[in-house]
Amino acid sequence: MNDLHPGTGRASSSSPRAERARRIADVLRQQISGDAFPDGVLPDERALTAQLDASRNAVREALGLLRAEGVITRRQGVGTTVVRPKYGHGLDRLAGLAETLIGYGTVTNEVRAAHVVTEPPSAVAERLALPPGAGAVHLERLRRLDGEPLSLDTTYLPTDIGGPLLERDLANRDVFAVLEEITGHRLGHAEVTVHAVTADPDTAALLHIPAGAAVFAIDRLTRLADGRAVDAETIHIRADRLVLRATLRRGYA
Repeated sequence: MNDLHPGTGRASSSSPRAERARRIADVLRQQISGDAFPDGVLPDERALTAQLDASRNAVREALGLLRAEGVITRRQGVGTTVVRPKYGHGLDRLAGLAETLIGYGTVTNEVRAAHVVTEPPSAVAERLALPPGAGAVHLERLRRLDGEPLSLDTTYLPTDIGGPLLERDLANRDVFAVLEEITGHRLGHAEVTVHAVTADPDTAALLHIPAGAAVFAIDRLTRLADGRAVDAETIHIRADRLVLRATLRRGYA
């Protein structure tokens, strides 16, 4: 049998077994993320072998890779099941996490820090274009979805905007909506950088994941419609609970 040759989605039988398994795991992971198994149960090995035109050994090894990642679990008499659904967070629309997860459950925020800092980190001051000596408002919130930790958000804002923000309900509302209320203007755009990192012990403990587990670290600088930077944040998101999605269109000069 062939196993996902590169040019056609299949790898030839001459490829090393580890390579064939990796490619099969990639296909299955994409199917899981795309809700190809709505009941959370994968077909048995024989069915997957036929569907993927792959060898039984390669399929078994691919399933082992996904189990090691924590994507699936395998139990005798039950079969292969998805451990938990992953929620999609679009990167092609400027939206708060609670807005994105409407319909998936209840998003709440544990406010761990909310105060003025007289000397924000120099990198933050540069991102927000703060004048020398200007302070900033620092927020840190632990996001939960239906009570389970999902992300840790660290945010800095200019004091003229962040000061009034401290008087608002930060436990139950997205910062973006409150920012638009305070400024009287719509947010314009954000510059986003995504890193794949391993969780440090403190972050891991807050997110209820093992130290060293994979997380998404998102750096986002949000601006008003006039271009002013008003929200510099770093978000650590559990990679086992969220997938990042975007629809990209090719532009032509």
